[in-house]
Amino acid sequence: MSEVRKDSKGRKLMTGESQDKDGRYRYKYCDSFGNRKSVYSWRLTESDAYPKGKRKDISLREKEKNIQKELNDDIIPDGGNMTVLELVEKYINQKRGVKHNTQANYNFVINVIKKEPFGAKRIDKVKLSDAREWLIKLQDDGRGYSSIHSIRGVVRPAFQMAMDDDLIRKNPFEFQLATVVVNDSVTREAITRKQEREFLRFIKEDKHFCKYYDGIYILFKTGLRVSEFCGLTKEDIEFDKERIKVDHQLQRKRNMEYVIETPKTEKGVRYVPMNEDVAECFKRIIVNRKKPKIEPMIDGRAGFLFLDKNDMPMVALHWEKYFQHIREKYNSIYKVQMPVITPHVCRHTFCSNMAKSGMNPKTLQYIMGHSDIGVTLNTYTHLQFDDAKEEMKKVCNE
Repeated sequence: MSEVRKDSKGRKLMTGESQDKDGRYRYKYCDSFGNRKSVYSWRLTESDAYPKGKRKDISLREKEKNIQKELNDDIIPDGGNMTVLELVEKYINQKRGVKHNTQANYNFVINVIKKEPFGAKRIDKVKLSDAREWLIKLQDDGRGYSSIHSIRGVVRPAFQMAMDDDLIRKNPFEFQLATVVVNDSVTREAITRKQEREFLRFIKEDKHFCKYYDGIYILFKTGLRVSEFCGLTKEDIEFDKERIKVDHQLQRKRNMEYVIETPKTEKGVRYVPMNEDVAECFKRIIVNRKKPKIEPMIDGRAGFLFLDKNDMPMVALHWEKYFQHIREKYNSIYKVQMPVITPHVCRHTFCSNMAKSGMNPKTLQYIMGHSDIGVTLNTYTHLQFDDAKEEMKKVCNE
């Protein structure tokens, strides 16, 4: 009959348990790969007192319980010895056919994690509180809410992949971001109809900026994304059918390479109706279009409506700068200041105006190219009291 092993307090030790001469407890076991492993603790049970001067840790039998649970659930021990950086890189490497903007975002996230001690942390050691503290640290270091949102947008699915691969039990990034970091991002609000009219009037009457009037009018009256707008060619303007064909967008990478990509969402391929005023703007743009010595061709497309001083197609950055300079000049002249207006504000303003006019949400979703009707319906929730008051009058007077 084998001898019953006991600790220094006379308690019976279970299979795999032992106590070293210095009083520390040890548990030996084999992991799912058959490798012999050991864990240690200065306490045998949870009720044991912490020895003076020793680091606080869970008891040996609590560790045994966790180990057995992981073995029963087929959780790979030690998270496969994978770090956060290695996990995120593995996740990103499995992405294929992504648009260059998405790839640029992936590169940004990788570069951030490489510089952070958090990136070297083993994934099975990352707890919910660790994930929260890291995102808070990023904001304390000066990262904006939108950047942190982008980082978490990559890290969270990477940890979900680790869960699916049985490397970890829980995803430490499964929490609402707004409950952890302060949302300091500036909401892009639609401007009022009065502000839109005043902004367009100023552009039309300004000797320098009047050349951009037709383009900016189109942005306000069609709701096109600026990259879709920049990608328009003469063939995309179907005057006979009173519509604009939207089946691509123009982007320029950081290395100044121009690329044609599909629209942002699957619903982005569409025909946008154009009224008579918009059609007249397009006609003037085509008539006044520069005649380059060599017609630029991007991925088989030519005849871009807007060319820069180098006879290359204008991109979003051009128009964002035009809007900025126009607003700065306006605000330097008038006491009543014009709010920030960007090409995206034009899109948001168009969507808001159509919603206020009572357009069917599904129709508006189609025109805007929203993949999710919820994005479109969110515009309706931005309506103000005056809009509700006007709508109430219409209903009550019927």
